[in-house]
Amino acid sequence: MPSAQFDVAFDHVRQLNDHYDAATTSEGQPLRVRLKKAFLAVGCDPDSLNLDDLAGIDQLHLGGRSASRALAAMGELNGGERVLDVGCGTGGASRLLAAEYDCDVVGVDITSAFVEVATWLSKAAGLDARTRFLKADAAVVPLESDSFDVIWCQHALMNMPDAHRVLAEWRRLLSPGGRVLIHEVVAGDNREPLAFPVPWARTAGTSHLRDGEQLQRLFALAGFELDALEDVTESALAWRRERSRRESAGESAPGPVVSLPGPEQIFGEVFFTMGRNLRDNLAAGKVRILEAVWRLN
Repeated sequence: MPSAQFDVAFDHVRQLNDHYDAATTSEGQPLRVRLKKAFLAVGCDPDSLNLDDLAGIDQLHLGGRSASRALAAMGELNGGERVLDVGCGTGGASRLLAAEYDCDVVGVDITSAFVEVATWLSKAAGLDARTRFLKADAAVVPLESDSFDVIWCQHALMNMPDAHRVLAEWRRLLSPGGRVLIHEVVAGDNREPLAFPVPWARTAGTSHLRDGEQLQRLFALAGFELDALEDVTESALAWRRERSRRESAGESAPGPVVSLPGPEQIFGEVFFTMGRNLRDNLAAGKVRILEAVWRLN
């Protein structure tokens, strides 16, 4: 008979797949098929794409590529690092680190559809030699100890209920002196209930936000030393406001709007509500955005 721990883990995986790949069920086609059709509709060869073509679906976090570049600068990436991209989604940060920082990157995600799409997009962008992807729980990664110089994680810890196990696994996977680069949504000072759905959860029961102090305590208990931390909420809010404005303009435009694939192709039409709710939660101080670097003691 399965253990209670197994049941909890299975339920967690099911919840995340139900959230991130819900449109596959509602629209009746796998994510990869939907995205290929979307690229063909705007005249792109889905098997030959560049990073600009992929920008709309590449990095499903506030700030897009600019936020990833800022985090890489904070983490002082010098090029050539071995990076584990945790919660890699469609693999955008992995490809950016490979293309712009000459890193060798392994991306892991618990959502099967994301791993399949990430693998396809890296091949289409000619970056499959520097990136590879596997389906795995961040708390149980089937890779050797001391395999990485950097753990990279953007907007993913809030999907992980057992952060203690996750950070212990990161400690195992890092080489001595390795570091963790985080760009994360955390709970704000306003503890009123969040407006749902948001990009990482449809209900409060599947959102695992911690505040900034809790996050720092978790890393300290896991044996990491804080190198740098910056609150980037204001710039994230400005970015989200601009995206919401563009999305509203697209929704109100007469006739179909033809543009490169974006998050709505992944989440479905509910993404527009998710984006507006995230904007409003940020503006109300219910959530904040932190960038930080921790180093293994």
